[in-house]
Amino acid sequence: MAAVSNPVVVMKRYEMKYIMTPEQTEYFKKSVEGYMKVDKFGLTSIASLYYDTPNYQLIRTSVEKPLFKEKIRLRSYGIATDSSPVFLELKRKAYGIVYKRRVQSTIPLVKKFFDCEGDICAGGQINREITTFRDYYQTLVPACMIIYDRVAYFQPDGDLRLTIDHSPRYRYDQLDLRKSMDGNLLLPEGCTILEVKVQQAVPLWLSAILTKGKIYKGSFSKYGEAYRQQLLKTRKL
Repeated sequence: MAAVSNPVVVMKRYEMKYIMTPEQTEYFKKSVEGYMKVDKFGLTSIASLYYDTPNYQLIRTSVEKPLFKEKIRLRSYGIATDSSPVFLELKRKAYGIVYKRRVQSTIPLVKKFFDCEGDICAGGQINREITTFRDYYQTLVPACMIIYDRVAYFQPDGDLRLTIDHSPRYRYDQLDLRKSMDGNLLLPEGCTILEVKVQQAVPLWLSAILTKGKIYKGSFSKYGEAYRQQLLKTRKL
């Protein structure tokens, strides 16, 4: 993915998640034709490296479903290199609203940042927020890799955005965006994760499609589910 012209992004929106069976996925894709368009990137493999404290404080807090929670992750589109753009994202959720701070960087610069050897970008509010987060938790290390193959949809002349994540997977080894896109499946084979992202209300036509397909909103965190599955594996050893 090429470098973007505006590497710093601030987002505030509602995000709703739905787990879909293979049949529901096909139904949903056909049903939104005419309302939504697939973005120019098509099917894109995305990897997110989550940072956490050595005792997993961030994810342990998150799975308790508090009114406020926060995570930090480094995202790449495809396998990264030392020089390719990656995106450090600080994601917070409060009372159902998601706030995201995002800045473009490179893997070597991000490593220096987490080693407290420099700022993540050249000053400004985004830099202060991400740096304050790092300093508050003191030690943040690579904790979990989440990978999926995403198709994103946008609404022409609207703020609605949909994403469908195929083959969501995770790994707790090779915690490096330069390694591979392999991992253990988070969901049964063929199931997908639908995310509805909107700044206002969900349109009636979309609500009708979801209701007809018996696609119901749920609470699902990829990192949270990966943590749960890894705990189960550890306890069985």
